[in-house]
Amino acid sequence: MSNPIVLIAEELSPATVDALGPDFEIRHVDGADRAALLAAIVDVDAILIRSATRVDAEALSFAKKLKVVARAGVGLDNVDVKAATQAGVMVVNAPTSNIVSAAELAVALLLACARNIAPANQSLKAGQWKRTKYTGVELTDKTVGVVGLGRIGLLVAQRLSAFGVKLIAYDPYVQPARAAQLGIRMVTLDELLAESDFITVHLPKTPDTAGLLGDEAFHKVKPTVRIINAARGGIVDEQALYVAIKEGRVAGAGIDVWDTEPCTDSPLFEFESVVVTPHLGASTDEAQEKAGIAVARSVRLALAGELVPDAVNVKGGSIAEAVRPGIALAENLGRVAGSLANAPLQAVEVVVLGEVAEHDVKILELSALKGVFSVLVNDPVSYVNAPVLAGERGVEVSLTTDVESPNFRNLVQIKLTLTDGHTVSVSGTVTGPRNVQKIVDVDGFDVDVPVSAHLAFLRYADRPGVVGIAGRILGDAGINIGGMQVSRDDVGGHALIALTIDSVIPADVLASITAEIGATSVRSVDLEL
Repeated sequence: MSNPIVLIAEELSPATVDALGPDFEIRHVDGADRAALLAAIVDVDAILIRSATRVDAEALSFAKKLKVVARAGVGLDNVDVKAATQAGVMVVNAPTSNIVSAAELAVALLLACARNIAPANQSLKAGQWKRTKYTGVELTDKTVGVVGLGRIGLLVAQRLSAFGVKLIAYDPYVQPARAAQLGIRMVTLDELLAESDFITVHLPKTPDTAGLLGDEAFHKVKPTVRIINAARGGIVDEQALYVAIKEGRVAGAGIDVWDTEPCTDSPLFEFESVVVTPHLGASTDEAQEKAGIAVARSVRLALAGELVPDAVNVKGGSIAEAVRPGIALAENLGRVAGSLANAPLQAVEVVVLGEVAEHDVKILELSALKGVFSVLVNDPVSYVNAPVLAGERGVEVSLTTDVESPNFRNLVQIKLTLTDGHTVSVSGTVTGPRNVQKIVDVDGFDVDVPVSAHLAFLRYADRPGVVGIAGRILGDAGINIGGMQVSRDDVGGHALIALTIDSVIPADVLASITAEIGATSVRSVDLEL
């Protein structure tokens, strides 16, 4: 039997090939050359890439034998994960490979801004000695606002604490008590904007975070503030930042990432107070080596049929056949439970009942955590870092199993305890030869709802007419209802409507439903199926 073929599409650390070992046929291609890529990918089992190679639906259609796409880095902007999932191709990345490098670059940009290092360097090399022109500011006793207190944000905060700064942070999913243990005060975004002397951004780019620091935000900051973005381009609105600096509402910035890359021309380049770099966050020898080794190990595991902790979609591994259907179910139940939570987490309990509990079901706990945190934090979430994210936030995690299941052959339940004393509970099962996923209980309300890409849950006081009102509002918004379940604890008591719908419900439509039915809670849940 011939060895599996691994295609390396970009320059990677030599340690990558060493980590793959001798059991593979290694080929190389310039992934940025589209024609060459499409020709080379036809008969390979795995492809290793960085940022320049685009693995989209077209590329996947050429890849007749492909089993794994491995991105030697954190982001997956250049990989169509949904298309890969539909094609049965596993996608893996290296979620922790560059966190130290990215954190150190953010600190470097902040220091460079504070002390005008870049323009002073350029001036002196041009033969000018301008000590007074490039007077800077100290960090000691300044307030640093960290937007996004995930792993990188936390590393930045820890490093800056040595400079004697006051640390504040905005992250709605971090417990204030946990942050306080680290010497960080949690605040609202508006409070952070108003108080900070430096603002450093550590979020992924999503529809919610795109343009988060824009014109409105830059009218709320101190005129002496300096903005640092070494996270993702587009989170800081570059045009709004330019105008704010031009008008004296922002003192300076350090920018490593850009809305459109490569970026070789920007209005921001005209300011000496703006330090710029060409997306160097992961550009260290150490980060590249860590990333290469991590994805090489993942490829080895995947092609051997073993569990791949850093898989972001398709699940592989030495897992009992009876357990496998529960993996996706547990993750989806976790996403639903996380979406229903309206306060920071205190504890996550995963309960597995029925015949499946005779096997090792630890993977179901990991899948549930992956689902919960994928909607609650801004970090990429994998089987490896989900428990780490829980630990960093002081969230207790437990797994309970019992081979007895009163009502279903097998049942998975996710229980969340929130810091405000409330709980969230979602239960589900898989049925039939196709292992159809179903939600059977939400906070004690009996339902029978197939897991769908788009779900909604409406809590309200039981009374006539509510179903019609909700249906009318959704219909007026052009949102089609695929299925509906109504459950209540008693006549005239508390009621729950569970909906499967064909598209995302906009925030204003949710607000209209809440107002018109007097709902105690309305939640829309969008799953990545």
